[in-house]
Amino acid sequence: MPATTIYALVVWLLCGMLTNHWWWQIGCFAVTTYLMVQLNNTNVLIRIFSRMVSSAFLALSCTACFLFPVLREAVMITFLTAFTLLLFHTYQDKKAVGLTYYAFLLFGVASTAYVHVLFFLPLIWLLMITNIMSMSWRTWVASLLGLVTPYWFGSIWLLYQKSYTLAIEHFSALTVFEEPFNLYGITDSQKATLALVILLAIIGAIHFIHKNFLDKIRIRMYYGFFMWMDLAALVFLLLQPQHFNAMLLIMIVNTSPLIAHFVALTSTKITNIAFLVLSAITFLLTVYNIWITSSLFS
Repeated sequence: MPATTIYALVVWLLCGMLTNHWWWQIGCFAVTTYLMVQLNNTNVLIRIFSRMVSSAFLALSCTACFLFPVLREAVMITFLTAFTLLLFHTYQDKKAVGLTYYAFLLFGVASTAYVHVLFFLPLIWLLMITNIMSMSWRTWVASLLGLVTPYWFGSIWLLYQKSYTLAIEHFSALTVFEEPFNLYGITDSQKATLALVILLAIIGAIHFIHKNFLDKIRIRMYYGFFMWMDLAALVFLLLQPQHFNAMLLIMIVNTSPLIAHFVALTSTKITNIAFLVLSAITFLLTVYNIWITSSLFS
């Protein structure tokens, strides 16, 4: 973890963090990394002591270094990760009204930064029934109250500022749809990064499904949550590629535990070779994306 942290800092510096003043962006990155550490520690996502979840997140985030300049998406993924951390604490507790409220309060803040995460809401409610097993009429009402709380306070501020149309513009973005599967606006480096994340997600998912009998039922439910969120983000990305940046960040967060489980808990000759090959590909793609990013923002 310390080595990966230093590696990530070097990547940020090489991409032009100091010259471009990406202070808020790296702040969100640091907080999200801390939340990934807590997500692993508090839920024991890997049955041995390992920092691989947060290390995988750092490595994949640095591979997608062309996302360093974006701020709305960075804020969104920070609060969405915090939402996941709190939501997991409600596991099998249908009376966890307070935790559910605060979890969806964070989800609501994430949607104020990037409104399209609201499309994930039906899936999350479904996963609360099937995987988190915390859904009841009380927790459902708490989720609604938590979701609207940021908008309630935001509406008061908008009324004070007499910005009456800003809320309409915010939600009207949900009605804007473009041509599905139109990837022409996405660069080759972005496509390569997406392909790598998809490959790692597939490897991690297959490994976990094959070996999940060794994990507790609670951990199986959590990893099912990651898989469904990963798949939903990929489908959304393909149907509406203009949201590439946000969906790739969501995929990185949910893919990190999957590939971390594979790396930390396999030690055969084939899997060791696979780890070295994947690490080499990740590093080379990171170097290429650093060159592209530093050229664009130098």
